[in-house]
Amino acid sequence: MTWKRGLALGTLLVALWGGSFVGAEAGESLKAYTTLEEAYAKELLDAFEKETGIAVEWVRLASGETVARIEAEQANPQASIWVGGVGTLHIDAKNKGLTAPYTSRVAENIPAKYRDPDRFWIGLYVGPIAFAMNTDRAKELGLTMPKTWADLLKPEFAKKVRMAHPSTSGTAYNVVTTLIRIFGGDEDKAFDFMKKLDGAIDQYTKSGSAPGKNCAIGEIPVAIGYLHDLIKLKVTGAPLEIVVPEDGTGFETASLSLIKGGPDAVNAKKLYDWILGESAAKIIASWYVIPLSQKAPALDTGFGLEKMNLVDQDDVWDAANKARLLERWQNELGAVAK
Repeated sequence: MTWKRGLALGTLLVALWGGSFVGAEAGESLKAYTTLEEAYAKELLDAFEKETGIAVEWVRLASGETVARIEAEQANPQASIWVGGVGTLHIDAKNKGLTAPYTSRVAENIPAKYRDPDRFWIGLYVGPIAFAMNTDRAKELGLTMPKTWADLLKPEFAKKVRMAHPSTSGTAYNVVTTLIRIFGGDEDKAFDFMKKLDGAIDQYTKSGSAPGKNCAIGEIPVAIGYLHDLIKLKVTGAPLEIVVPEDGTGFETASLSLIKGGPDAVNAKKLYDWILGESAAKIIASWYVIPLSQKAPALDTGFGLEKMNLVDQDDVWDAANKARLLERWQNELGAVAK
C-alpha cells in the first residue's frame, strides 16, 4: 500500500505502508484515508496544502476497506483522518470505537440532521443511487433504459448489469438497505428480490465507482452506482444515459471523521475545519454531488432531490444492522465476486 500526496508545495513525500515521513518537519504533515475518487482527493488535498502549507499523504480505499484498515491498526493508528465514504460506515466506525469526537468551529455550515449529535462524524454531500446505461452498447443489444429496480429483472438484462459487493462497498450496502425500504421494511421480500437481481449481475466489484467506469468504456451495458460518479463520466464524454430509479432510491451521506489516536491530531483537525469551510465547499460542489455546506455554490445537474422518489433512509439503523444484513447476503446470495 502506497501513501500518495499532491505536489502543490514542498518536497515530494512518498512512504510505503507503515513507513515514516521523508523530508517534512514535525507539524507540517499528516496522513489520511480517503474514499473520494482519486482525482477528487488530489484536488481537495492539494488545495488544502496550497492554502496552509500542511502536506497530506493519503491512501484511497473503499468505505468497507477503510473501516477494516482502521480497525486492524487500532493499537497503532497510521492515519489521523478519514475523508469521504458512506455515512453508515462512519457510524460503524464510531460504534466500534475507531473514531474520535470533535467540535469544529465551522460545523454549523452543515445542517444539523447531517451531523452526529455526539460529534463523531459530519456529512459533506449527498449522493443518490442511480442507473447508467452505455447507449452504444444498448443500441447494439437492443436494450431500453431501465427506469425502475423491477426493470432490471427483465430477461434482456441477464448478466448485463454490474454493481459493487456489499461487503467492501458502502455504495452496494446502500443498495441493500434501499431495497429493504422499497419493500416496506420486509427483509424477506427484499432478499427474494436481490436473489432475482443476482441473475442480472455479471460481476460484483470491490469499489462502488468501478461499475460506472466499466459501463463508460462499454465493458458492461448497465451499471448501478452513485449519481455524481455517473454524471462525471457522462460530462467527460462517456456515452451514458442516466436514470434515478422511479420506484425509490437511497443515498449516501459522504462524511468526515477523525481517527481515534491518530498520530497527527492537530493537523488533522485543521484539515477537518478546512474541509467544512468555504474553499473546500466550492471544490466539493464542482463534483456534481449535492453539497450540504451552506457555503457551497449551486450547481444544476438536472437531478435535484425534489425530483426524486427518496426512501425514508435511517443511517443509524443501517449501521447498527450492517453485520447482520451482510451475513444474510453472504449466506443467501453466495456473495463471491462473479
